[in-house]
Amino acid sequence: MIKLNPQLEKGSIPLGEFQLCSLLLINDSNYPWFILLPNRENISEIFQLSPSQQQQLMLESSFFSRILIQVFNADKINVAALGNVVPQLHIHHIARYKNDACWPDPVWGAVAGIPFTEKQKKNVIKKLKAVLSEQSEQIFRWYEL
Repeated sequence: MIKLNPQLEKGSIPLGEFQLCSLLLINDSNYPWFILLPNRENISEIFQLSPSQQQQLMLESSFFSRILIQVFNADKINVAALGNVVPQLHIHHIARYKNDACWPDPVWGAVAGIPFTEKQKKNVIKKLKAVLSEQSEQIFRWYEL
């Protein structure tokens, strides 16, 4: 994994890697919120990736979005690459529910983040690991957690 922007580093938990991207869990128990972080230095925009890396990013993002729907039974998956605060290219994947804290509005700044308890974090990782490991043994490598 490449060096994380300090803001990503303090607010996330690295989980593992796809071919192109590292997978991070955002430490906010309000939502199942993840980041795909392309492992390329000095990239702030998707168009700065090579065409094959752009395709790989889309494959990984789509695959992971399907996993989120399956694991968390979400009503909607929000996928966004903003970069206004953290310029390092990273793509948010947030499982949203019609009854979550700020539905249907965006999550940014809507409610205060609530860090996971150790038990909550382990539960999210366990649920994700069960499905992700089963479906992607060849394309995802878990970090030692």
